[in-house]
Amino acid sequence: MSGAWEGRRVFVTGATGMVGAWLVKALLRAGAQVTALVLDADPQSELCRSGDIARVSVVNGALEDLRALERGIVGQDADSVFHLGAQAIVEKAQRAPLATFETNIRGTYNLLEVCRLHADRLRRIVVASSDKAYGETADLPYRETMAMDGRHPYEVSKSCADLLARSYHASYGLPVGIARCGNIYGGGDLHWDRIVPGTIRSLLRGERPIIRSDGTYVRDYLYVEDCVSGYLALGAALDRRELSGEAFNFSTESWVTVREIVAAIQKATGRTDLDPVVQNQARGEIRSQSLSSGKARERLGWRAAFDLDAGLRETVAWYERFLGPAR
Repeated sequence: MSGAWEGRRVFVTGATGMVGAWLVKALLRAGAQVTALVLDADPQSELCRSGDIARVSVVNGALEDLRALERGIVGQDADSVFHLGAQAIVEKAQRAPLATFETNIRGTYNLLEVCRLHADRLRRIVVASSDKAYGETADLPYRETMAMDGRHPYEVSKSCADLLARSYHASYGLPVGIARCGNIYGGGDLHWDRIVPGTIRSLLRGERPIIRSDGTYVRDYLYVEDCVSGYLALGAALDRRELSGEAFNFSTESWVTVREIVAAIQKATGRTDLDPVVQNQARGEIRSQSLSSGKARERLGWRAAFDLDAGLRETVAWYERFLGPAR
């Protein structure tokens, strides 16, 4: 994998997010020259805390700003793009749909338009989509042949971004690959209202964790290093032109309820004595989601390296270093 990125000039949006920071780390390790789009510098983000921000070129700006994207792609002579930038919180999208649409939809077509205008420079464009783009269906697990059918604001924003990416390939031949993952977890996620970091923080503080739903919602959880390896595998595979415009699911194919992942985190932290508070207040969320990753195995040679227990051990260890051990 490292040979595929040695010397590449890579532009990354969403680099201060949890997944973006791990992706930047992997690209630097592989010898790439990285430029990061940064809206707000957060000193607690993993990109900053790790010191990796000092090893990349930084372009300040928003996805809604076409000129900022041009500075990142054209100004830095990028040949590869990873588009991870997004408003990624489902509940926030429900409260503020316009801001979510502006970032996730307008931000995506802005980026793709810059890529179209300078297509002669670009070899690889990976767009991070989501299992939420499929919408709600009883026909699970999701397969890449299914239609995009989001209904609520966050889902719709991801459906649109996904369709935009495929449109720019079909209409203009851009070398785009679309990555669809479920709930990505790992060290560096400071969105405490998400179930994994929020539960870990509560347990390490000696507090009962909060479950906003009724606990029976089914989700597909993927450890961040497996997500990054999927993105890199897809990006490298775009050298094979027959894969341009294709979408790939990335999953462990082991799906659990919210109650089950909370129990797994309790086990990983050693705090099985703290029962969760079940609020049953979730609104505008899909009840059951799961992904088939057979296509990624067969065409990219990708497999998850971490099962849920192994991924949670790594994740809890990161938060123990960040927050301190359990009280």
